[in-house]
Amino acid sequence: MIETGKPIAQCARDLGVNEGTLGNWLAKTRASGDAGELAETERAELLRLRREVRILEEEKEILRKAALFFARETDRRK
Repeated sequence: MIETGKPIAQCARDLGVNEGTLGNWLAKTRASGDAGELAETERAELLRLRREVRILEEEKEILRKAALFFARETDRRK
């Protein structure tokens, strides 16, 4: 909500949590004065995790293509 500007209800549905719970979390975040600012270690971890996700998505796509290839080869041999 803080980063995207989406309504609480939509974010709650996306995350699979109760609207009230998400509203409470948002209120606590705003009260703490930490509304979306990342510490240097958090920023570094976020970059590392984004890289890892990108690599995993590439690996998944390769495996998907390999599975399709072998499925077609199996069908041809029948």
